[in-house]
Amino acid sequence: MSEISTKPYLLRAIYEWCTDSGYTPYLAVKVDAATTVPMEYVRKGEIILNISYGATSGLKMDNDAIHFRARFNGVSRELYIPVQNVLAIYANENGQGMAFEVNVTAAEMAPPAAEEASVPSLSAVPGKHEVPAAEPVAAPKDDDEPPKKGGRPTLTRIK
Repeated sequence: MSEISTKPYLLRAIYEWCTDSGYTPYLAVKVDAATTVPMEYVRKGEIILNISYGATSGLKMDNDAIHFRARFNGVSRELYIPVQNVLAIYANENGQGMAFEVNVTAAEMAPPAAEEASVPSLSAVPGKHEVPAAEPVAAPKDDDEPPKKGGRPTLTRIK
């Protein structure tokens, strides 16, 4: 039987401590292909997110991932963060929290068989439904490569 990680339990505990203490919980995340975040806010492969009750909608902190909706420049986005990619959770007001070592991200751990199984479904959906709608949006941002790489059709689905 594989060992259960303590990381998701610690994340939930520090989140609860932050909210009970009146602090704003922030999450530092290492971004990779398994992470769905607004790529225009990613700096040096990382993003900092406010995960307070007022900043998120439908926040779920499972043992495998953290997912919620948040607004960026007035646009609602669906975010998905594998627990394995979380670098830190802390209170914005005083910096107290916990940092984690991220040696291997979720995208690096995905077995090759799982990647092969997901590729046909991902390529089929954008090819039929979302590429025509996404091309006009992506065309002005040809010089901004990061939003194309990890942005996936999240923005397109909202519009």
